[in-house]
Amino acid sequence: MTNPIVESVGLDVERIRADFPILTQTIRGKKLVFLDSAASAQKPRVVIDAMVHAMETEYANVHRGLHWMSERITEAYEAARDAAALLMNAADRSEIVFVRNSTEAINLLAHSYGRGVMKRGQAVLISDMEHHSNIVPWQMLRDAHDIELRVAPITDAGELDMAAFEALLEDGKVGLVAITHMSNVLGTVTPAERIVQIAHAHGAKVMFDGSQAIVHRKVDVQALDCDFYAWTGHKLYGPTGIGVLWGRRELLERMPPFLGGGDMISSVTYEQTNWAAVPHKFEAGTPAILEGIGLKAAIDYVQAIGYDAMAAHEASLTEHALARLSAVPGVQILGQAQDRGGVVSFVLDKAHAHDVATLLDRQGVAVRAGHHCAEPLMRRFGLDSTARASFGIYTTHGEIDALADGLTRVRDFFQ
Repeated sequence: MTNPIVESVGLDVERIRADFPILTQTIRGKKLVFLDSAASAQKPRVVIDAMVHAMETEYANVHRGLHWMSERITEAYEAARDAAALLMNAADRSEIVFVRNSTEAINLLAHSYGRGVMKRGQAVLISDMEHHSNIVPWQMLRDAHDIELRVAPITDAGELDMAAFEALLEDGKVGLVAITHMSNVLGTVTPAERIVQIAHAHGAKVMFDGSQAIVHRKVDVQALDCDFYAWTGHKLYGPTGIGVLWGRRELLERMPPFLGGGDMISSVTYEQTNWAAVPHKFEAGTPAILEGIGLKAAIDYVQAIGYDAMAAHEASLTEHALARLSAVPGVQILGQAQDRGGVVSFVLDKAHAHDVATLLDRQGVAVRAGHHCAEPLMRRFGLDSTARASFGIYTTHGEIDALADGLTRVRDFFQ
């Protein structure tokens, strides 16, 4: 039986759009064209309804209570852990650690693995295309724990320079490679399997920042053979305030807790505290209960649609966007990677990115403008900002046409 959401040739985009209440709005008298999903995606009705239902019918605190309501909400919340494990093909549900977002996941790793497992004098290797959340925690680790921070360069096309990457590993001092799986600025998808092979051959563990990648393509952590993987729920059509750090259980067992408090302990005295088992030793305090339930609904939603269909739709959108935007005089697209996802950053001659975004907004087209929390990457290309269009499962080819037509009008305005 075929999935009713998916047509034989791809996605039934109009049917999908009907699942997202916010897309029916008009902005400044024009139909909303939302091209900012890389920052935070819109939410389908099933996610909204799941969270409302939990608040209205079964809300209580999780894990601690013996009453019916607590047991019911605990089951619903922990079902999100099972869904996340299935989504990533984790070997064990206990390898799924809930955090607030990718930023917290990486900070947890920098604190617990960086300070608790890595040795002074070792190095962390990142790349030139990282989000600030995969730069700043490692700088803090460097300054506090005498860990070297190394940066692998990228090519002018926006791809990882693999020869330079491997050269930075050759002395055997790199303890951890922390690198994006898909750039939030360039759309570049890094060669994850090759990165892991090279890093492991030189004795380094690997963490991928999958904030963008998991939205656009299937992630199998066992097939990747990586050691850690971080992502956030609000980009995967779920709520804010919940994300995932996946880690190999044997590594999580070696890592000390990140935060102390309730629910991350097995026993406490004034003299000593014993930690709870993985993953709970990393989940101090009352968790994001409703957000976890919303995340489960979001995961179920994208799983029903299927990554193959989503990837084919995204590839078609990206190809169309590159063609249409390249044809607008004065537009320069940042990055020309062979393997790229649905993120397109660009600049327009004689116009600041903020002005471009403002004038597009007046036409009902929402794009992001700025350095996209990637200032070093901007400097790599001699820029201080770009405009960025990013696509979701609800994006249409007509919306990309609206962007291109809007950019033509913006160009005419500045000329």
